[in-house]
Amino acid sequence: MTHYWLIAIAVPLFIGAGCGGIFRPFLNSPWRARWQQPVAVIHSLSIWPGSSVADLGAGGGYFTFRLADAVGPAGKVYAVDVDKSSLDYIARRAKERGYTNVEVILAKYDDPLLPTDGVDLIFTCNTYHHLENRTDYFASAARYLRPGGRVAVIDLNGNSWFHKFFGHWTAKEASRGEMEAAGYSLTNDFPFLTRQNFQIFQKNS
Repeated sequence: MTHYWLIAIAVPLFIGAGCGGIFRPFLNSPWRARWQQPVAVIHSLSIWPGSSVADLGAGGGYFTFRLADAVGPAGKVYAVDVDKSSLDYIARRAKERGYTNVEVILAKYDDPLLPTDGVDLIFTCNTYHHLENRTDYFASAARYLRPGGRVAVIDLNGNSWFHKFFGHWTAKEASRGEMEAAGYSLTNDFPFLTRQNFQIFQKNS
């Protein structure tokens, strides 16, 4: 509960200053691993070496570099965000850590602006509830997916009073209905995350 109070104090600053420097320590804090289970998440994605992955709403890069490790040096991870300061941070960290398979993309609010040759997976964590017109967004984003391409949606499930108060969550049934309306089918529904829903969708043929 302590961490939620800290976040609540930071919210006014976050709103006024953007997520860049203010919120990043909370997003990348080591304590997050206790409930986020990043190792299990990456394993569940079944990413092949050499794959191309978009980290949609990359934020502070919490999953960006884990995804980069999964795709390997022959693969590519696109860190996608609408916040330039977050992307600058990820690009700097990638250079410092020697990641040559990470590229940042400054997206539009209604278009991730992914490469025209497409990606194998669009991964998004705690970003889905921020998107407007989500059915239209992912129906349009389908053009960036290669044959057999998937979308992994991890979003807060509303079990916390903080997330409910600020509307930072999406019901599992809502996201599934929206993704199916956008032209996708549910292929996996993982139950191991206590604070989040974790679903994987595949683009219909």
